Amino acid sequence: MKFNPEEVKLETREDFDKAWSQSGKYLTPVDPSKDYSIKPDKGKPSPVYDTMNRLREAYLNMGFDEMVNPIIIEDTDIFKQFNYEALAVLDRVFYLGGLPRPNVGISDERFLQIEGIIARPLSDADKETIRTILHKYKKGEIEGDDLVADLAAGLKVQDSKIAVVIDHVFPEFKKLEPEASHKTLRSHMTSGWFLTLEALVERRKTPVKLFSVDLVFRREQEENADRLRAYHSASCVIMDPDVNVEHGKAVAAGLLKQFGFSQFKFKPDDKRSKYYTPDTQIEVYGYHPALKGSNTKYRDGWVEIATFGIYSATALSQYNIPYPVMNLGLGVERLAMILYQAKDMRDMVYPQFMPEWEMTDQELAHMISIERLPHTQEGHEMAMGIIATAEKNGSSPSPCTFEAWSGSMNGKKLKVTLVEKEENKKLCGGAYLNEVYVYKGDVLGIPLNNPKFQEVQNKGVHVGIRYIDAIANAAARNAEEGVYETTVKMSRAPGDVNVLIDPVGLRYIQGKKRRVDFRGPVFTTIKAEPVE
Repeated sequence: MKFNPEEVKLETREDFDKAWSQSGKYLTPVDPSKDYSIKPDKGKPSPVYDTMNRLREAYLNMGFDEMVNPIIIEDTDIFKQFNYEALAVLDRVFYLGGLPRPNVGISDERFLQIEGIIARPLSDADKETIRTILHKYKKGEIEGDDLVADLAAGLKVQDSKIAVVIDHVFPEFKKLEPEASHKTLRSHMTSGWFLTLEALVERRKTPVKLFSVDLVFRREQEENADRLRAYHSASCVIMDPDVNVEHGKAVAAGLLKQFGFSQFKFKPDDKRSKYYTPDTQIEVYGYHPALKGSNTKYRDGWVEIATFGIYSATALSQYNIPYPVMNLGLGVERLAMILYQAKDMRDMVYPQFMPEWEMTDQELAHMISIERLPHTQEGHEMAMGIIATAEKNGSSPSPCTFEAWSGSMNGKKLKVTLVEKEENKKLCGGAYLNEVYVYKGDVLGIPLNNPKFQEVQNKGVHVGIRYIDAIANAAARNAEEGVYETTVKMSRAPGDVNVLIDPVGLRYIQGKKRRVDFRGPVFTTIKAEPVE
């Protein structure tokens, strides 16, 4: 039976052994009272998309329907919406451009060059094929990414040769410069709402309640801690004959209460955009208890979080919309900064480019594993036998010998024992049950219930590896490879007890000048002896 870690519940020792063998990960000895189902680790969401999803749910909870608004907006619409402010708005938008289609002439000299590259003469039909395809490309009937393939198919040659032809025979393609169109990337979600409402005004009965959470683009001179060139707007509209400013206040409060904001203040927005009716553009300030006293610019607990207003009747008339429309919008990244108490939007949105690299203890713990694992079922059984024997007898006085496992491996019968020959010792040293924890970037092997390490045990991240677990796996792997004695005396580093820290995690630890401390007396000897 094929093992599927997402579906199989481990109920028997056989199930457990199979799971361990196929998962390649350490699992503690089977306990019939526990559920050993193996589940994949849950991924970590981006703060931005996590906040986006919560906003979507918040809008849906309030009865708004989700819409996808147009991203590409003609600049003529900007003039219709913003009136004499349009030029100022257009100064901050990205115009879309494209490469023009060159008018390529085909001379006899060029045909000779093509023949030299494809290594055969061109027939009259071949020449006509080239002319026809280039003419269709010029007219837009053939897309740029199909040009090479179409010429190669028409001439029955390899694509690579046609690529050389384009590069060497037609310099017109190299000299192309992009030309701007009258299409822009939307800088305000409002630009899309006018188009959407125009399309729906005769199809939906009022009130029409819509929302969209999507990208907008601003041609900022530079990006900074709270401003990006591409960000997400969480915007909604209500179209209804009776809609007014009070509805905007209610929507703002209903939306933000779902994020823990408890109090609200509303004040007129001095910007007074022309697509809003005068004196209806309102800024929303919310109070969040978690921000009070925080190490951010919102330490007083109050933050500007949204703006709403009633669209201008003049702007609405440009789209034949006869009803008043309330529009509210907030920046997703701004809200995410508040919820995650981030100081710099750039670091929150693009953590991969942060100059200061941060890794949580949980992330670091996932980079720690047992280095050498047995490959065979017998090897896994041997390792578990060693672990169980050490747990039961590790404190037994020496000299002593305890059998841990017997069976066949690689065609040989073996008996495995834990041994300590010296007198007045114990079977295993004092650190053999030390457990691996990550705490504040340190990776530590600690004895449990030791007052010295109580804070690490209570607040750190438990990796789930003990020294004896890793050593037992190393001994089993050694036996598979014909090495029949494994001894660990003093541990000073992870490798001494068969623990591996991924190089990425190790670089982080070293870069942050954190500690890796695996010191401790292990003094454990495991022997495998052939049995006649």
